[in-house]
Amino acid sequence: MASKPKFSFESEPQVTIEDVDDSAEDRIATSFAGRTLFITGGTGFLGKVLLEKLLRSCGQLKKIYLLIRPKKGKNPQERIKDIFTNVLFDMVKQQRGESQILSQVEAIEGDVLLPGLGISDENLLKLREEVSIVYHCAATIRFDEPLRKAVFMNTRGTHYMLQLAATLKHLDLFAYVSTAYCHLHIKTLYEKPYDPPANPHQVMQACEWLNDDEVATIEKKILGDIPNTYAYTKSLAEALVVEKFNELPAVILRPSIVIPIWKEPLPGWTDNINGPTGLLIGAGKGVIRTMYCNSSGYGDFLPVDIAVNGMLVASWRFLTATDRSQVNQVAHMTSSSEIKVSWNEIIECGRWVIENKLPLNGVAWYPGGSMKSNYYVHAICMVLFHWLPALFVDALLILLRYPPVLWRVQKRINNGFQVFEYYANNVWNFDNTEAVKMRAQMNKKERLTYIIEKIDVDLVDYFTQCVLCARRLILKESDETIPAARRHMKIMWCVDKLVKGLWIALIVYGLYRCIFSNYFTSNTTLAQPLETF
Repeated sequence: MASKPKFSFESEPQVTIEDVDDSAEDRIATSFAGRTLFITGGTGFLGKVLLEKLLRSCGQLKKIYLLIRPKKGKNPQERIKDIFTNVLFDMVKQQRGESQILSQVEAIEGDVLLPGLGISDENLLKLREEVSIVYHCAATIRFDEPLRKAVFMNTRGTHYMLQLAATLKHLDLFAYVSTAYCHLHIKTLYEKPYDPPANPHQVMQACEWLNDDEVATIEKKILGDIPNTYAYTKSLAEALVVEKFNELPAVILRPSIVIPIWKEPLPGWTDNINGPTGLLIGAGKGVIRTMYCNSSGYGDFLPVDIAVNGMLVASWRFLTATDRSQVNQVAHMTSSSEIKVSWNEIIECGRWVIENKLPLNGVAWYPGGSMKSNYYVHAICMVLFHWLPALFVDALLILLRYPPVLWRVQKRINNGFQVFEYYANNVWNFDNTEAVKMRAQMNKKERLTYIIEKIDVDLVDYFTQCVLCARRLILKESDETIPAARRHMKIMWCVDKLVKGLWIALIVYGLYRCIFSNYFTSNTTLAQPLETF
């Protein structure tokens, strides 16, 4: 087994359970006690982790209303019960009991795409009379979402939420969950509002006037230098919130790229293949063998549990401020100002874990390949190591009367690369002054419960947990299959070396034939005049 790579960071002194005074007050939990919350996007990745953390650490809250659409023939309350079957909630169910947490969470049927959010008059009255905190997390995070749909979901949905918030009688906080990557023309982003790329009201109006096809024809012109509809529509939504800063107790929270859980409640947990998890799976299956990427560059990654902690701490700071006009209404949940992990470190770490500790089932080829700094070299490698093998394998499958697979997989990978390459070849920095200020205000109990400081992360252990959860929860590969996967990986290593050896032998043989063929041809040509003489 190859030696374990070492990636370490200088972390701040960590608070341990022994350091905590049991009598110390958790002021963050106290600020939520007795309150009723309204959350959109509670069925999403970040939304689930936010819901779990609130129930586990702020259990004295009164009620959480979740905006949920009916789906797959299930009513919203049934969907809430389905959410709590996720292993993410096992810890809080063991601590507090399933019936207790179910009694604190109630579905509100609705949809951010509908006028008035599609909420019934009865439920609207309930929200207006009870809710004091709103977290608006709902959004489409697809980077290739058609512009019109992205505007309706991310921008107009926020507009509808602000309209509702203005009618809430006891509103103390409206938190809009944005993204640190929504002002991409600014290479160093500070915790302040920025001008939007267009007037959000005019963009919403235009999308309501035009149909999908008409908007699609002018999409590139509207976006301009902005690479995707996600960043464009989130920056428009921020502008709508900023307009209400003087009218509502509103804040903008900007998490960066949220990745699987670091510590609690389940290390490595995720419910999607976005970000590094998708890269790990693709590379681990042997179907990603080249990437166009600045290997020394870095992205701003933050484990989702740390992001949620930051959201709650920022909320507490705003809720308990004696003079809210003195509190910054924009806060970042980012990491790169203190911890920088290069793309190369991520790839090498993930590769080591998959090759030596937790291989995946059904590996198409032994994991390999590299990042390319030259786009044309990458394009050649894409043809040689992605497209041609996919065509070959799918042709065999068709001959054997099986449906083709790899060509479709490579098309999805290519679509993902079109998004990934922009971010992987650019670097942004994010100021996190507000997080530093908030740490100084927290006592030891709060620092342990809501960790937002520079954490001591062992990247290899972290990626091991990520791969383990990806195997179990996303790929549905049981732990019992790990020994067989290791055997298969060894076989694929032998096949990989054999094929590479055969290719080298073929190239050497071809060169040998070419050189000696030219040598004998030239000697024969020189010999002919001598024979004539």
